Amino acid sequence: MADPLYELLVPYFDSPTPRPTPSSQDPVTAKYLNRISTLPLSALTSTEPESLAQASHSTLLSLQALSARSNAAIVASSDHLSSFTTTLPQLATEVGVLQDGIPKLDERAVAFSSKYSRGAENEVLDRRNKALLMARNVDRLSDILDLPTLLSSAIATSTAQGASATTNYASALDLYSHIKRLHLLYPDSDLVNSVCRQTEEAMQEMTSSLIASLRSQNVKLAASMRTIGWLRRVAPDLDAQQASGSNREGALGALFLVCRLSTLVSMLSALEPLQDLADQETVIRQRGRSAGIKASNSWSGGQQTERYLKRYVEIFREQSFAIISMYRSIFPSTPDTATEDLGPRFKSLGLKSIASTEDSETAAQDDPLLPLPSALSTFPLHLVDLLTTTLKQYLPNVRDKSSRESLLTQVLYCAGSLGRLGGDFSLIIASLVDEENQDSNDEDASGTDLDTDMEWVEVMKKHRELASRLELLASGVGGSGKSISSRSAVSPTIA
Repeated sequence: MADPLYELLVPYFDSPTPRPTPSSQDPVTAKYLNRISTLPLSALTSTEPESLAQASHSTLLSLQALSARSNAAIVASSDHLSSFTTTLPQLATEVGVLQDGIPKLDERAVAFSSKYSRGAENEVLDRRNKALLMARNVDRLSDILDLPTLLSSAIATSTAQGASATTNYASALDLYSHIKRLHLLYPDSDLVNSVCRQTEEAMQEMTSSLIASLRSQNVKLAASMRTIGWLRRVAPDLDAQQASGSNREGALGALFLVCRLSTLVSMLSALEPLQDLADQETVIRQRGRSAGIKASNSWSGGQQTERYLKRYVEIFREQSFAIISMYRSIFPSTPDTATEDLGPRFKSLGLKSIASTEDSETAAQDDPLLPLPSALSTFPLHLVDLLTTTLKQYLPNVRDKSSRESLLTQVLYCAGSLGRLGGDFSLIIASLVDEENQDSNDEDASGTDLDTDMEWVEVMKKHRELASRLELLASGVGGSGKSISSRSAVSPTIA
């Protein structure tokens, strides 16, 4: 029914309209034609036109409201719709390019995965792993880099504080031991090697400071023992025992003696003003001898020389005893060094050599330089030579008998002080006085000064008497008055 009605109404459609002619297959058109066929003829002429006009007006109002409400969206949609003509072909082209690039991307991904896998060796990957490892351990690396600075600071503080700074030196040695352990654990590490080199420079500075502390004047036994102990840790080469025949003290013993000898020489050099006055008296005495005048008649001076020699012998006695006693406390003798044959070294004093043991003879046959002697074996000889040289030069200036006896007695006390440590040189006074008497006899051809010849004998007798009295006082023999008088008699005159 709808199709004949549709054909009947087709001639009445508006021709000049932009809208296309509705199709009979359109559901809306078919629904409306079915509705019309159910209406009476009177409704088609009366109510249907009004109904269509009202529906058209309502639709127009709805379109106007929609246009006002969605104007911007409609305009944007229109613009996007107009761009579809160029965007869609471009999208299709890009999709084709992407499809062509996917195989290449897959090949590159596979190559990257095989190149940078954990099982493969790669320099870039190694550098990255090292960088990551360094980033994770940056605090530890910073602590290692600070070790040389901490070590230098501890050494500088200890050097400024002097021999009393035991804690900082101990801390510095602990840091040094820690750095050495790191070097043993990581010998191929450039960082550890660099830190170790800086540490060695700081330890050389510490070694110099420790050696300088051994040269201080008021060094004590405890401070010396600590310093030698630190030197054993800082410079083990100085304490290394060599082949058979080496000494227990190594080179540290000789170093200690050299430092203390330097201190002794510097203290004796401080007497230079008194020495200058003694030199002036020596010049005056020599002028009198060159004039051919007897010394006993022309020379009555020597007071400045006496002051110089007394002060010289006193300093020598105190320091020489302190040096040797500290050395024996720091480097105790061993059975090998205690039985060492020192006879050949005392031939200059006219003493006989003691027979050596079979072991020492065998070692001497193998190597004439072995066994190496202790550093202390020749040190007292050098000290005695230092003293005798000064006495030979200045003692002739002192001609007063009481002054000479006082000086010689003081020298005997010095010899006895060293004698308690095995370095007695009291017999050297005899040769010293004999040489002086020989010079006097050269000046005076008669040579009748017998008192001068026996001067050293009298001094030795008086010294032995004083020594016996001291032994009696030490044993408690004698009354209080006698003890007081004996004490005043045996006290040496050291003005």
